Amino acid sequence: MEQTSKEQKTRAAKTPNASAVEMTELVLPNDTNLLGNLLGGRMMHWMDIAGAMAAFRHSNRAVATIAVDCLDFKHPVHVGEIVTLKAKIIWVGRTSMEVVIRAFGENPMTGKTVQTNTAYFTFVALDDQGKPTPVPALTPESADEIADYQTAEARRKDRLANPCNR
Repeated sequence: MEQTSKEQKTRAAKTPNASAVEMTELVLPNDTNLLGNLLGGRMMHWMDIAGAMAAFRHSNRAVATIAVDCLDFKHPVHVGEIVTLKAKIIWVGRTSMEVVIRAFGENPMTGKTVQTNTAYFTFVALDDQGKPTPVPALTPESADEIADYQTAEARRKDRLANPCNR
C-alpha cells in the first residue's frame, strides 16, 4: 500500500488495533426524546468522544473533529438500554485520521444486541500552538483493514472534491 508522503514513511507506524476504543453508556431519561428513544445528538456526541479517543491514542496529540461522513441511524436505542461504541482508525494522512465508529444497543433485560449506528469521523492532530501536526502512519493488518483504508481514501477524495454537496 502506498503511503501519502515521504514524511509518513519516517514516522513510526501503528496498527488500527493499537488505538481502538470501546466505550459504554447507559441511556438515561435525560438522554431521550418524548418517545423514550436516545436523542440523535446525544449519540453523535458519544460517537465524537469515542472517535476522538481513538485519534488521540493514535496521534498522541490533542485532536479536533473536522468532518463527519455517513452517519446512519438504523435502529432506535431506548431508555434503560446500554450503548457500546467501538472506534477504530481506518485511514491516516499527514495530519488527519479517519475513524469508523460503530454503535450497538443492548437490552440488558434480554441480552439482545443490535448495531444501531455507523459513522466516519475525521480528526486532525494539533500541536501545542493548535496547528495541524503530523501523525504516525497506519499499518492495516487484515484484508478488511486494507479494504477499509482504501474505502476511506476514496471517501476523503470525494469529500475534498465535493464539500457538503454529497
